[in-house]
Amino acid sequence: MGEYEHNLDAKGRVIVPAKFRDSLGETFVITRGLDNCLFAYPLSEWKILEEKLKKLPLTKKDARAFTRFFFSGAVECEIDKQGRVNLPQPLRTYSQLEKECVIIGVSERIELWSKELWDNYFLDSEESFSDIAENLLDFDI
Repeated sequence: MGEYEHNLDAKGRVIVPAKFRDSLGETFVITRGLDNCLFAYPLSEWKILEEKLKKLPLTKKDARAFTRFFFSGAVECEIDKQGRVNLPQPLRTYSQLEKECVIIGVSERIELWSKELWDNYFLDSEESFSDIAENLLDFDI
């Protein structure tokens, strides 16, 4: 849980908030997420997700497309001694991360957003939050 802001340095590194470091573990996976953000998973959660994605039917075009998109962007990462993670250029390009970064906790993963994209997403979602919540009532929330 939580929302933090940090800047990328010139080498594409960003500080991972201390609160998230322990839950991510020594090695974790970062990949392309939805809505042009990046998803970061502890290895234990990544393995669970990987098993679920393996069960998608190979004969379905959408399943193939999603797994390609998701796995091709995935990289194993480590946090350095200064608490930073190096984000590969293809992931920075996809997520439009250049300088300002917002890092949020979302249940079993963290998400890394460009500040501009996050601000726009949050503003759009905030306006329709009641409608979104109403649509999720079917999921017993």
